[in-house]
Amino acid sequence: MALSKRGRDRTIDYWPGFVDALSTLLLVFTFLLSVFVIAQFFLTQEITGKENILSRLTTQIKQLSELLSLERANSGSLEDQMAALRASLKSAESERERLRQGTEGDKVLSTQLENERDLNQRAASQIEILNRQIAALRRQLAAIQEALDASEQHNKEGQAKIADLGQRLNVALAQRVQELTRYRSEFFGRLREILGNRPDIRIVGDRFVFQSEVLFDAGSAALRPEALPALDKVAEALRDLEKNIPADIAWIVRIDGHTDARPISTAQFPSNWELSSARATSVVQYMISKGISPQHLVAAGFGEFQPLDTGTGEEAFRRNRRIELKLTER
Repeated sequence: MALSKRGRDRTIDYWPGFVDALSTLLLVFTFLLSVFVIAQFFLTQEITGKENILSRLTTQIKQLSELLSLERANSGSLEDQMAALRASLKSAESERERLRQGTEGDKVLSTQLENERDLNQRAASQIEILNRQIAALRRQLAAIQEALDASEQHNKEGQAKIADLGQRLNVALAQRVQELTRYRSEFFGRLREILGNRPDIRIVGDRFVFQSEVLFDAGSAALRPEALPALDKVAEALRDLEKNIPADIAWIVRIDGHTDARPISTAQFPSNWELSSARATSVVQYMISKGISPQHLVAAGFGEFQPLDTGTGEEAFRRNRRIELKLTER
């Protein structure tokens, strides 16, 4: 009764509301930044794999280009040899014709003509071989050019697929965020409905806040029997949530423990870290006993380092001693 009377006599303090609003904005910004970092991580992983493929394709194109240049050089050399042989054949034929038109027909002339005839035959054979080699080189050049065209086309298709994959990933992440936001609103609406408008249980931004006095005695991490009905209603809402959220959405309810700035040092709790963590763990264990899947629960202790009120009075200490429930991505 004395506390109620003191609350009625106190003037309205708008500063805690301003701090709550500012904390809400910071948490929303942090959440959006986390979603963006996760999206960028997956997109970077996918793009890295595609870049490795593109790197290998680029190396293959370079090797094919070098082979094409080598084959073209070989083709030019063979054509030069064939031109030289043709010139030699023409010269030999001219010499043979000149000898035929001469008046001397002795044995030396006949031998020379025979030698020229053999030379012409060998030159003709070499020209035929060179023609075949040039034809084979041209076929190889055509195959190499076809492979280069195919590699370039594959490269373009790969880049298009990477761009499309990144766009689809961003759309999918945005859809998941929207779905989770909708389920969070429904969950908090359900909690507000079943718990009523109790002043010691309230919604702050994207978190459902229980004052520690509702759940625990001072300096203790054991749940008070009087707190169990309220936690049972929370567990009921969580069971409904597990049934409704699709299995492909990775979500958790994070239970955060917070203390005020006054230090504690006992055999069981050497600091506020241990106390806040133990209180969060107690709530998680109770939720599990009520049928909530452990994979959808996380316990976290923040000690006194995330205050809602930076004041040093008893009211500020009371506001900072709290348990928060936050529905978020895993």
